Amino acid sequence: MSDASKKDKITKKDKTMDKAIEKGDFIEIGEILHGKKTGSVSLRGWLAHKRSSGGIQFIILRDPSGFIQCTLSKDIDPKVFDEIEALPIESVIAIDGEARADKRAPSGHEVSIKKVDILFKAEPDWPIVKKKHGPEFLLDKRHLWLRSDKMQAMLRVRSKLIEIARQWLLEHGYIEFQSPIFITAACEGGSTLFPVEYFGRQAYLTQSWQLHAEAAISSIGKIFTLAPSFRAEKSRTRRHLAEYWHLEAEEPFCDLEGTMKMQEQFVSHICQHLAKEMPEQLKLFGRDPKEMLAVKHPLQRITYDEAIEIIKKGGGDIKWGDDLTWVHEKILTKKHKVPFFVYKYPKGVKAFYHMPDPKDPRVTLSADLMAPEGYGELTGGGQRIHDFKQMMKRLKEEKLDPKAYEWYIDLRKWGSVPHSGFGMGIERMLMWILKLEHIRDAIAFPRTLTRHYP
Repeated sequence: MSDASKKDKITKKDKTMDKAIEKGDFIEIGEILHGKKTGSVSLRGWLAHKRSSGGIQFIILRDPSGFIQCTLSKDIDPKVFDEIEALPIESVIAIDGEARADKRAPSGHEVSIKKVDILFKAEPDWPIVKKKHGPEFLLDKRHLWLRSDKMQAMLRVRSKLIEIARQWLLEHGYIEFQSPIFITAACEGGSTLFPVEYFGRQAYLTQSWQLHAEAAISSIGKIFTLAPSFRAEKSRTRRHLAEYWHLEAEEPFCDLEGTMKMQEQFVSHICQHLAKEMPEQLKLFGRDPKEMLAVKHPLQRITYDEAIEIIKKGGGDIKWGDDLTWVHEKILTKKHKVPFFVYKYPKGVKAFYHMPDPKDPRVTLSADLMAPEGYGELTGGGQRIHDFKQMMKRLKEEKLDPKAYEWYIDLRKWGSVPHSGFGMGIERMLMWILKLEHIRDAIAFPRTLTRHYP
């Protein structure tokens, strides 16, 4: 075969990115990985990794839909072979080739390259090498680490989780509602508020949209929101973020029993659909999809009193009235395979708006949904106080200034009804589903006690 013939099969042209965008007929790698496309294909993406062996280059090509191994033979054109071999990681290329199933390939599929164009040549000093880097280095380079296979998979599962959750809520009559991020009074603990200057006055970043949601339910009924929440907790645990995405729902004419039933249906629906729609991504993190398929409602319920006894028998240091720490939750969740409720917490460990139990005023009509395997609380909520006098009493007991909550108290004066709701941290849910060691790996750019860069 002549050199001219070889160059007809594999060439490198000096193209602008605009021309690369105009060129059609490209498919996504995911179409090959899912068995939708074999034979002749055109792909474009980033050079994620490469190695050479015996006159063959093994190239891992990445696009937004996944990673695939591509092979380039030196026999086609030695000059181009050398150019691609010298090409820095994260350069952008376009290839034409033949796609086929191959069990030896990392993804079970492979593309034999017939033609390659270099669209963008990266700098030679890609900072993330194959050797293991420490977490702080990868956090400093988060903007680049997002390109890794696990971060890409996490972001896709995260997106699908939110899509499934929103769809379920809309199909069950919940209306999406937006609430302010700037607030004037705490929803949870006042010590965990981020203060901000608001045109010469003091304001705070919201911990939860719930209080404003309670105003909206008398207007449009069942509602939900998905928005960031902010907690200024000086916590260094693997389960807390200073900024996280909070999915919350509120419903009028609903008691504790009603919200627990809704939550178990909602959470089991998410788990079931992720297992069916994204099994390969779950497996990448060591999560057997069958474990998610096993999450079915109704879920087990244990009272706070029962939880205390279980923790004590498991060797935990706890007394009645204490809140459950991650150490307690680890003991409590040890024998569970699927999420379960702990309900009727003492007044002292729940926010002022939780309804006291008429049968035992020491406890509240509250419930937390616990994940197994020590991941802890997935959702937290319960029935709210709807009586004006009872609300005033609780504010006094918690030594809170009624003036700061004047508008919220107004809701108990005109048309108040029993109502309930809950909040779910997207990152905590994702952390459990993907068996992540740290919650910072459940969000693209984590914000923690020690980090707000990049």
